[in-house]
Formats: sequence, structure tokens, C-alpha cells
Amino acid sequence: MKTLSTLTFANSYSDLPTSLGTQVAAQPLDNPFLIHFNPLVAEKLELDSTTALDPSFINIFSGNATLAGLSPLAMKYCGHQFGQYNPDLGDGRGLLLGEVLTSNGKKWDLHLKGSGKTPYSRMGDGRAVLRSSIREYLASAAMEGLGIATTHALAIIGSQTPVVREKIETAATLIRVAESHIRFGHFEYLFYTGQHDELQQLADYVIERHFPTLLTEAAPYAAMFKQICQRTATMIAAWQAVGFAHGVMNTDNMSILGLTFDYGPFGFIDDYEPSYICNHSDYSGRYAFDQQPAIALWNLSALGYALTPLLDKTEIDHGLEHYQTELQQQYSHNMRQKLGLTIADDTDTVLFSDLFQLLKQHHVDYTLFFRTLSYIAMDELPHGEHLFSPLFSCTSRLKTWLIRYQQRLLLEPNTSQRLTIMLHHNPKYILRNYLAQQAIEEAEQGNFQLIEQLITILARPFDEHKDAEVLAQLPPNWGKHLEISCSS
Repeated sequence: MKTLSTLTFANSYSDLPTSLGTQVAAQPLDNPFLIHFNPLVAEKLELDSTTALDPSFINIFSGNATLAGLSPLAMKYCGHQFGQYNPDLGDGRGLLLGEVLTSNGKKWDLHLKGSGKTPYSRMGDGRAVLRSSIREYLASAAMEGLGIATTHALAIIGSQTPVVREKIETAATLIRVAESHIRFGHFEYLFYTGQHDELQQLADYVIERHFPTLLTEAAPYAAMFKQICQRTATMIAAWQAVGFAHGVMNTDNMSILGLTFDYGPFGFIDDYEPSYICNHSDYSGRYAFDQQPAIALWNLSALGYALTPLLDKTEIDHGLEHYQTELQQQYSHNMRQKLGLTIADDTDTVLFSDLFQLLKQHHVDYTLFFRTLSYIAMDELPHGEHLFSPLFSCTSRLKTWLIRYQQRLLLEPNTSQRLTIMLHHNPKYILRNYLAQQAIEEAEQGNFQLIEQLITILARPFDEHKDAEVLAQLPPNWGKHLEISCSS
């Protein structure tokens, strides 16, 4: 393991056309202090966890010191926000510091969120509040634990720097770690500003760094677009299966690697409601939970259009069709795993559809339903409806569905591993909004114990964690109605 001073850095993004970013220094926070450090993320960087105890770590990542080898840069991009093109976007409160090169040849972007004003801050102050930093820190750990592609967060640093949102809050920085920070919006920016040579340079960079096996393809740009479509399909299928709503699926928040990116007013479904809207600023429901697959397709279409200097219509259509096919196949596979099914059957779609209708009608907690089902042996299913009494006000229709489910299991070649499969695909713990809110409120009072506990539990959400049962319980009623905004 290494210290900060012995890490190997690179700044390959800085070698791209200068229009894609501006060199900017981070602006210092007042009286910074470490709130939390995630050793699991440090391992990815081959960074010794004791580094967090070094005062220089806090100074560097609060903007009070610099680190040799890093070249901070605010990235320029554009994007469609709620369906409308916005040319005035970019890293308005974050900096790409550089890349960490590990011994296995992997490159990890280091990004500092909340680093102060940049040329792309528009009317903002360039800061991130403690509240939103904690939400992203916990969410990225939760998604990693669930096995869903995501960016990561190494640490949160708090401060006494005041910032004004709906009220006066304190500023923080979050150290984001990711395989890439390139968004759909990077390509849109170059396309809409007529920088088509630079667009090709960016595509070449993406292929060389992230998809090197495509270099020998006869049509590498079409293969790149297809890869992006496939990774996006995998990500969306995982979101839908676990009940995750992103909240702000603008094209500038879409990763070319299919990473869950830019955590804002996200939410995990409590009571099953397919039209769940986690962002209270989303008045039309554009980014509602059940709209996410279609919005991802819309965003991929926008990306495909931005790539028209490199792709023809047939290649774009092929990529979009691939997304739809992969999404359906992957989502069906994920949902079968949640029921412990190992083979596909024509009746599966109706079985799931009827279950979702049942969960919606009775306002049943999505996560707890599937976890409870994961404990019931096959021969107990016809009489197991009483085990769901904390979730259902009336279980008569559930009994009928459980009998149908048992009959479906009879089609399986082997059911001996059913419960094991289900327990590995139905989490006991998710980052419910009320848990994140409690962690925020305690942190604002200087108590970071719940953050520590949640990071530990969410890293292994399928385990029992007998000493943390309270975190797996039904949320309180107030916790189901928290309104989360983009104000961060």
C-alpha cells in the first residue's frame, strides 16, 4: 500500500483539446476536518488507509494545499436537462484532479466535488453542502455493495465555511473516485459547437482508455456506441430490479461506462409505487422510477445524434436496438434471480406483472417483500402468507399468488439452491431516505457514528447483521415522505 506522495499520477484528460476543460485551483475551506474515510475505496487506489490520519490529506482535499503530480481541471460539457438542451454546463463545483495508476495497470480518476468556483459555475458558489456530500458518499457505497456499477467516494471533508441554500449550511468536499468522468454531455458539447475533429479525438481517447479491445474493430466508433448502450442497459436493469430511482437523468449525468453517476435527489422505493418520483423538482414526472428505461433510451438517442459525424443512422439504430434487447433480457434475468428461478418460462412475465399489481394495490414495501420471500421454503409457500402480515393488510390474494409461484417452481430442474440465490439477490439493507437523513442530522451535530455504521452495513447488504436489525425495519411514516431536491 502507498501514501499520497508515493502514488503514481497521470493527467491524460488534460492532453485532450483545451476546449474540453479549464485549469483551475481548488479554493480552500475554512477549518477543514475529516468526517469519514472509506478504506474499501482506498484499496482500489492501493492507498494505505492510515493516510487519512495525515493532516496533509485533509489540507490537500480541502483546497488548502496541492499535491505534486495532479493537474486540477474543470471539465466542460453540455447536455439535455429535463429534455431541453443547455449549452452552459460543465464542472461548476468540482475538479478532475488527475488519475491514479495502480500496479495492475488500471487508471482511476480522482475528482474533488465542492472545490469552489470554476468558469462553469454560472450563478453558483462552487460549493457542495455537507448534506448532499453525505448522501452521495453513502449512496455510492450502497450501490457498490448491491453490485451495481457506480462511481465511488473515498472520503468526506467537512468545514466551517458557510454556504447559503434554503438555509445557511456548511460546505464540504467529497473525493470521488471513478473509472471515468466522461459523460454523454461531453460529446454533445463538441457536436453542437461544431468541434467535430475534437469529437473524434475524444472518441479515440475513450476507445483507447476504456474500450481498447475495440481498436481492431472494422467500425470502432459504432462498436463504442454499442458498448455504451449495453452498459447503460445493464445499469438500468439493475436499478429497476433493486428499486432505485436516480431522480435527475439528464444527459450530462449519464456516464459513458454505464456508472451510476451524480447522486442528487435519488431514492430507493419504500412502498412499491412504479410512478415514484424522488425529486420534488420533477413536476412532470419525467424521471419517475418507471420512466427510467425509456429516458435512458432517449438519452442514448441524444448521444447517438451527437455522434453522427462518426456514425451513420444504421449504426445508431443498431446500438439503440441493442440497448432495448439487452435491457429486457438483463431485467428479466435479474427478476428471476429475485425469485430464485434459474430458467426462463413464458409465464414469468404474467407472474411478475400480477405480483407488482399486488404490491402496488396493498402499498407493500418492495425490499422487505422480496427479503421475506427469501426465507420461505418451497413446501411452505401455500401456507406462508401469514409471514407477510406486517406488510399486507389483507393476505388472501397473496396466498393465491404464492400458490402460483410454487407451481412455477415445479418447472425448475433443481430448487435446492433457491433460497441461497434469493438471499444473494434480495438485499436486507438499502439506503432508505430516512436513514440518510438521520445520518445527515447527526453529522451536523458532530456525530459521525451512523455514517460509519451505514458504510459498514451497506458494503454487505445481503448479510444478516444481527446487531443492526433496526436498519432493516419498515421506515417510519415520515420517512416515506421526505422531499429531496437538486439544491446541493
